[in-house]
Amino acid sequence: MNRMQPLAMDTIARDAWLPPESPLAMPVQDLHDNAPAARRPVGAPAGMALRRAGIFGGTALLTLVAAYQIWWVLRGGGTDVLEGVLLALFIALFGWIALAFFSALAGFAHVLARRGDWLGVKAEGPLPVLASRTALLMPTYNEDPQRLLAGLQAIHESVAATGQSDRFDFFVLSDTNREPERQAEEAAFAALRARLGEGARLFYRRRERNTERKAGNIADWVRRFGGAYAQMLILDADSLMTGETIVRLAGAMERNGDVALIQTLPMIVNGRTLFARMQQFAGRVYGPVVAHGVAWWHGAESNYWGHNAIIRTAAFAAHAGLPELRGRKPFAGTVLSHDFVEAALLRRGGWALYMVPGLGGSYEEGPPSLSDMLVRDRRWCQGNLQHGGVLDARGLHWISRVHLMIGIGHYFTAPMWAMLMLVGLAIPLQQAGLAVDQLRLQDFSPATYWRGGDPERFLWVFWFTMSVLLAPKAMGYLATLADAATRRACGGALRIAAGMLLETLLAALMAPVTMYVQSRGVAEVLAGKDSGWEPQRRDDGSVPLSSLLRSYGGLSVFGALIGLAAWLVSPALAAWMSPVILGMVLSIPVNLLTASQRAGQRLRRLGLLRIPEEVAPPAVLARATELRSPPGR
Repeated sequence: MNRMQPLAMDTIARDAWLPPESPLAMPVQDLHDNAPAARRPVGAPAGMALRRAGIFGGTALLTLVAAYQIWWVLRGGGTDVLEGVLLALFIALFGWIALAFFSALAGFAHVLARRGDWLGVKAEGPLPVLASRTALLMPTYNEDPQRLLAGLQAIHESVAATGQSDRFDFFVLSDTNREPERQAEEAAFAALRARLGEGARLFYRRRERNTERKAGNIADWVRRFGGAYAQMLILDADSLMTGETIVRLAGAMERNGDVALIQTLPMIVNGRTLFARMQQFAGRVYGPVVAHGVAWWHGAESNYWGHNAIIRTAAFAAHAGLPELRGRKPFAGTVLSHDFVEAALLRRGGWALYMVPGLGGSYEEGPPSLSDMLVRDRRWCQGNLQHGGVLDARGLHWISRVHLMIGIGHYFTAPMWAMLMLVGLAIPLQQAGLAVDQLRLQDFSPATYWRGGDPERFLWVFWFTMSVLLAPKAMGYLATLADAATRRACGGALRIAAGMLLETLLAALMAPVTMYVQSRGVAEVLAGKDSGWEPQRRDDGSVPLSSLLRSYGGLSVFGALIGLAAWLVSPALAAWMSPVILGMVLSIPVNLLTASQRAGQRLRRLGLLRIPEEVAPPAVLARATELRSPPGR
C-alpha cells in the first residue's frame, strides 16, 4: 500500500493541473475514400489562377530556354545515353531553381510595394477585442524543462500585457518518457504555477505513451479538451511569440469564418554559434522575400509548417485526423511530417489556409551546428518521402499536391546534383579516352571540353544558371536595403553584403557534406531504415572531435583520395573538382568552426551576420533570456 501511495498522490496532483474535459470528436480520415474535390472557400482571393499561371508558366519558359541552350552544347555528335541523362538532370534541377526564382521575384515585388498581408492582419494598429477562447499548446518531448517553461512564462506575460489574458489558456502537452526528465518537468511546472499565481490559466497534461508522436499529442488534446476552444495555437519547444501577435491572429480567425489556419513567418533568433547565426541572418535577409512570394501564389491553399500557427479547432478535429499509412516501413505507419498532410486535409475539407509573413512577433530557434541540422534533416527526409503515400489521396486540391511534391523533391535534389556532377565529369573523360591502362591525360580539362563545341553558349548557360540560383539572395539583400530600420539594425549595406558573402562561402563549403548526408538519407529511407525521434539540442553546438571523426572521417579521406586521383589524371581536372573536394576534405574543421560559440560571438562584435533582434531584442525575447539565465548572472 505504501509503495502505491506516491503514485496515487502524483496522479492526483497532475489531475489538478487540468481543466474539466470538453471532448471533441476527431475521426481518422480515409485518404482513399470518395471524398469530394476541395471546394473554394468563400473568402478566397480572386486572380489566383493568373498568379499561378505566371509562376509555373515563367518557370516552364525559363527552363525551356536553358534546356535548349544546354541541348545545343551537347548536340555536336549526336546525343548518347550519358548526355541524355545529363540533359534530363539539368532540366529537372533548373526547373527547381527557376520555381524558387519566380516565387522570390513575386515576393520581392510584394515587399517593395509594402502591400498589406492577407485577411487584413497587420502588425500595427489597435488590437482586436476578442470574444472567443484560444488554447496555446506547447508539446514537449524530453526537453530541458527550465528552458521550455521560461519561454512559456515569457509568452504568458506578454499575452497578459495585452489585457486579454482571460481569453487564453496555456497547455504543456508532455510526451516525456524518461523518468528523471519527467520528475524535473513536473517540479518545474509546479514552480511556474506558483510564480504566476492562482489566476493563471496554465495546465499540464502528460501521456504515458507517445503514440503518433507530436501529431498524436495534439490529437489527444483535441479529443479531450478541444470542445472548449474556438482556436488552438501550436507552439514548438523553442517557440516564442508576442502577446500582440497572438491576439491579432485570434482576431483574424474570428473575422474570417472560412479560415482554418493562419501561419506566420517565424524569425530564427538566439543563435550563439557561427552556424546558428548564419541561419538566423539568412532567415532575416532572404526569408521575407521567399515567404511573401509563396503567400502571393499559395493564396488560400497555404502550407503548414507545424508551429507558430493558429488553427480553428473544430475544423482540425473534423478533417485532420491522421490515418496510419499503408505499405512497407519506413513509409508505412505513423505520419511523421504531419503538418503538410494536415494542411492538405483541411483544404480538402473546404477550409482556407493562409500565410501572413508581414505580421512579425513570431520567433523560433535553429540548430546550433551542421551536425544537429543534419540529424533533424534525416527525420524530415523520412517524413517528406513518406508523403509519396499521400499524393494519390482523393479530393486534395492540386496546390496541396504541389506542396507534397515539393517536400519530396527537396530531398531528391541532393542525389540529383551529385549525379549531375558525376555525369558532367564522365562525359569529357569518356571522350578523352580515359581507360584503366591509361589514367594520365596530358593537358586534359573538363572546362576546355565543355567550351569546345560552343564556348560562348556554354559560358552563357553557366552564368545564367548561377544567376537564377543566387538571384533570391540578391533580391533579399535589396529588399533589406529598402527597409531603413532593418538595414541599420543589420549593420548597414556593407556589413550585410559582407555577411552574405561569408554565409554563401560557408554554405558552399558545407554543401558537399549536406549533399552526401541527404543522399545517404534518401538511400537509407528507400532501404527501409527508420530515422528514430530524439529531442533537438537548443544551445550548445559543440561536438566532440571523436564524434566528428566517426561521422565525417570517412568522407574526408574519400575526398582526399578523389582529389589525388583527379590530380593524377590531370591537374586541371583536380582544379575543376576542387570546390567539392575541399568541402569533403575540410568537413571536420568546417564543422568545428561553425559550431563554435566563440567564432559566432566574435563576428557579432564585428557587426557581421547581425539581425535586429540582437540589437534591440523584443520584450518577449529579452524576458525569456532573463528567465533562462542561471541565478546570479
